[in-house]
Amino acid sequence: METYSIDLRERVMRAWDQKLGTQKQIAGLFGVSVPWIKKLLRQRRRTGSIAPLPHGGGWTPRFVGPRLQQLKALVDEDPDATLQELLDQSGVAASIMAVHRALERLGCRRKKSRFTPPSKTGRM
Repeated sequence: METYSIDLRERVMRAWDQKLGTQKQIAGLFGVSVPWIKKLLRQRRRTGSIAPLPHGGGWTPRFVGPRLQQLKALVDEDPDATLQELLDQSGVAASIMAVHRALERLGCRRKKSRFTPPSKTGRM
Protein backbone atom coordinates (compact mmCIF):
# COMPACT_ATOMS: atom_id res chain seq x y z
CA MET A 1 0.00 0.00 0.00
CA GLU A 2 1.38 3.39 -0.97
CA THR A 3 1.69 6.20 1.55
CA TYR A 4 -0.11 9.49 1.09
CA SER A 5 2.04 12.35 -0.20
CA ILE A 6 3.43 15.06 2.05
CA ASP A 7 1.39 17.59 0.06
CA LEU A 8 -1.88 15.84 0.89
CA ARG A 9 -0.88 15.45 4.53
CA GLU A 10 -0.10 19.18 4.75
CA ARG A 11 -3.39 20.16 3.10
CA VAL A 12 -5.40 17.93 5.47
CA MET A 13 -3.59 19.33 8.51
CA ARG A 14 -4.04 22.89 7.25
CA ALA A 15 -7.78 22.29 6.80
CA TRP A 16 -7.98 20.84 10.32
CA ASP A 17 -5.99 23.69 11.85
CA GLN A 18 -8.18 26.28 10.08
CA LYS A 19 -11.27 24.43 11.38
CA LEU A 20 -12.80 24.03 7.92
CA GLY A 21 -15.01 21.21 9.18
CA THR A 22 -15.23 18.08 11.22
CA GLN A 23 -12.86 15.18 10.68
CA LYS A 24 -15.58 13.41 8.70
CA GLN A 25 -16.12 16.45 6.45
CA ILE A 26 -12.38 16.93 5.88
CA ALA A 27 -12.00 13.21 5.13
CA GLY A 28 -14.74 13.45 2.52
CA LEU A 29 -13.22 16.59 1.04
CA PHE A 30 -9.79 15.02 0.54
CA GLY A 31 -10.88 11.44 -0.12
CA VAL A 32 -9.20 9.91 2.93
CA SER A 33 -10.59 8.04 5.93
CA VAL A 34 -11.41 9.47 9.33
CA PRO A 35 -9.14 6.95 11.12
CA TRP A 36 -6.25 8.09 8.91
CA ILE A 37 -6.83 11.71 9.96
CA LYS A 38 -6.93 10.64 13.62
CA LYS A 39 -3.69 8.71 13.15
CA LEU A 40 -2.05 11.71 11.46
CA LEU A 41 -3.14 14.03 14.29
CA ARG A 42 -1.82 11.56 16.89
CA GLN A 43 1.50 11.29 15.03
CA ARG A 44 1.83 15.08 14.87
CA ARG A 45 1.05 15.35 18.59
CA ARG A 46 3.62 12.68 19.53
CA THR A 47 6.48 13.40 17.12
CA GLY A 48 5.77 16.87 15.78
CA SER A 49 6.00 15.54 12.23
CA ILE A 50 3.45 14.40 9.67
CA ALA A 51 6.01 12.69 7.43
CA PRO A 52 5.31 9.05 6.57
CA LEU A 53 6.85 6.60 9.00
CA PRO A 54 9.48 4.20 7.67
CA HIS A 55 8.44 0.70 6.67
CA GLY A 56 8.01 -1.48 9.72
CA GLY A 57 10.13 -4.33 8.42
CA GLY A 58 8.86 -7.77 7.63
CA TRP A 59 10.46 -10.85 6.17
CA THR A 60 12.98 -10.48 3.41
CA PRO A 61 12.20 -12.55 0.30
CA ARG A 62 14.08 -15.84 0.12
CA PHE A 63 14.23 -15.80 -3.68
CA VAL A 64 16.11 -12.70 -4.85
CA GLY A 65 18.91 -12.15 -7.34
CA PRO A 66 20.67 -15.37 -8.35
CA ARG A 67 18.23 -17.56 -6.42
CA LEU A 68 15.34 -16.03 -8.32
CA GLN A 69 17.07 -16.68 -11.64
CA GLN A 70 17.81 -20.25 -10.55
CA LEU A 71 14.11 -20.74 -9.83
CA LYS A 72 13.24 -19.35 -13.26
CA ALA A 73 15.68 -21.84 -14.83
CA LEU A 74 14.08 -24.70 -12.88
CA VAL A 75 10.64 -23.69 -14.15
CA ASP A 76 11.94 -23.44 -17.73
CA GLU A 77 13.44 -26.92 -17.38
CA ASP A 78 10.31 -28.53 -15.97
CA PRO A 79 7.19 -26.37 -16.36
CA ASP A 80 4.95 -29.06 -14.84
CA ALA A 81 6.88 -29.28 -11.56
CA THR A 82 4.88 -28.68 -8.42
CA LEU A 83 5.77 -25.91 -6.01
CA GLN A 84 7.13 -28.49 -3.57
CA GLU A 85 9.32 -30.02 -6.29
CA LEU A 86 10.64 -26.58 -7.23
CA LEU A 87 11.38 -25.86 -3.57
CA ASP A 88 13.23 -29.17 -3.15
CA GLN A 89 15.26 -28.64 -6.33
CA SER A 90 16.19 -25.07 -5.39
CA GLY A 91 17.79 -26.10 -2.11
CA VAL A 92 16.57 -22.90 -0.42
CA ALA A 93 15.23 -23.08 3.13
CA ALA A 94 11.85 -21.52 2.45
CA SER A 95 8.14 -22.30 2.31
CA ILE A 96 5.95 -23.24 -0.61
CA MET A 97 4.36 -19.79 -0.39
CA ALA A 98 7.80 -18.22 -0.86
CA VAL A 99 8.13 -20.17 -4.11
CA HIS A 100 4.65 -19.08 -5.15
CA ARG A 101 5.40 -15.39 -4.45
CA ALA A 102 8.72 -15.63 -6.31
CA LEU A 103 6.97 -17.13 -9.34
CA GLU A 104 4.42 -14.31 -9.23
CA ARG A 105 7.25 -11.75 -9.24
CA LEU A 106 8.75 -13.56 -12.23
CA GLY A 107 5.41 -13.50 -14.03
CA CYS A 108 5.28 -17.30 -14.26
CA ARG A 109 1.75 -18.57 -14.43
CA ARG A 110 1.14 -21.90 -12.74
CA LYS A 111 -2.42 -22.21 -13.97
CA LYS A 112 -2.86 -24.56 -16.88
CA SER A 113 -4.29 -23.14 -20.07
CA ARG A 114 -7.84 -24.14 -20.85
CA PHE A 115 -6.88 -24.53 -24.50
CA THR A 116 -4.52 -27.45 -23.90
CA PRO A 117 -5.86 -30.94 -24.54
CA PRO A 118 -7.35 -32.63 -21.46
CA SER A 119 -5.27 -35.13 -19.51
CA LYS A 120 -5.67 -38.81 -20.25
CA THR A 121 -6.99 -39.65 -16.82
CA GLY A 122 -10.71 -39.24 -16.38
CA ARG A 123 -12.61 -37.74 -13.51
CA MET A 124 -12.72 -39.76 -10.34
